[in-house]
Amino acid sequence: MRICVAHETVYRYERPAKSVIQTLRLTPRSHDGQHVVRWRIDVDQDVRLSQAEDAFGNISHAFAVIGSIDSLTVRVEGEVETHDNAGVLLGVVERFPVSLYLRDTDLTRADVSIQAFARQSVSEAEGGLAACHALMQAIHKRIDVSRDPKRLASGLVEAFAAGNGVAQDVSHLFIACARTLGIPARYVSGLLWQPQAQQGSASHAWAEAYVEGLGWVGFDPTLPVCPTVHHVRVAVGLDYLGAAPVRGAHYGGDGESLEVTVDIAEKGERPQAQHQSQS
Repeated sequence: MRICVAHETVYRYERPAKSVIQTLRLTPRSHDGQHVVRWRIDVDQDVRLSQAEDAFGNISHAFAVIGSIDSLTVRVEGEVETHDNAGVLLGVVERFPVSLYLRDTDLTRADVSIQAFARQSVSEAEGGLAACHALMQAIHKRIDVSRDPKRLASGLVEAFAAGNGVAQDVSHLFIACARTLGIPARYVSGLLWQPQAQQGSASHAWAEAYVEGLGWVGFDPTLPVCPTVHHVRVAVGLDYLGAAPVRGAHYGGDGESLEVTVDIAEKGERPQAQHQSQS
C-alpha cells in the first residue's frame, strides 16, 4: 500500500518567545515492512536541521531558533510503501539488548490491580505469542479507546480505572502488563490510515513485544490487530517520552498554543485532515 502523509505543527505565542529548541521524531525508517519512498521536513524559520539517530535508532532532527518568535511551523511531507508481515518486524535497527525493554518507567509502571489483570488475561494462553494476543484482546475489551484527535492521554492507572482512554494509554497498558509477565515490550509512535468513513486520529500508537522464536512483533490494542499495511511505524522507546513525535522547550513566549494537522491518504485518494489543538 502507498500511504501519503502531510503533517503540520504550528506553535503560537501570545507574547513572543526569545528562543525555541525542538527535537523531532517525525521521520520513519525503512525496514522489511515499509519503504520510505520520499520524506521532507521544512521549518518556516531560518534554522539548520541537524539529523541524527537517537539511542533507540530513531531518526531525529533538532533545531534552535533565536529571536522574537510569534509563531513557528514545522511541516512534514512524504510517502511510504507498506507491506503486511503479520506484525513481525524484520530488518529493524536495534541498539539495545532485549532485556532493556523489561525496565519500568513512570509511564508504564503497573500497580497491583494492573498486575492482577495481566496475569488473569493470559491464564489460559500457551506460549508467549498466545499470551500477547490474549493480552491485546483483554485490553481492548477493558478500555474504551477514543479516536478523538483533541483528547489527551489520561495516564496508565487512570485509564485502567476509568475504563477509557486513548491509544497512548492502551499502548502503555499493554507494555506494563507484558513486562509484569516477563515479556520485553516497547512503545511505538506512528500513523494509521483508515477509510475516510472510519477516520479518527491519524496519529497513532501501539506496542511491540519480544516473542521467542519470532523476535519483535507489533500489537495494537486499539483496533485490536497486529499492525497491517495501514500502519506507518515512525519511532520507538520505552514509553511515549522516548518516541514522542515532537519535544522541545522555549524561553519566554507566554501563552503558547499548539495546533497539529495530519493529512493521511492512500496514494490517489483525496486526503482528509485531522486537527488537534492544545494550549
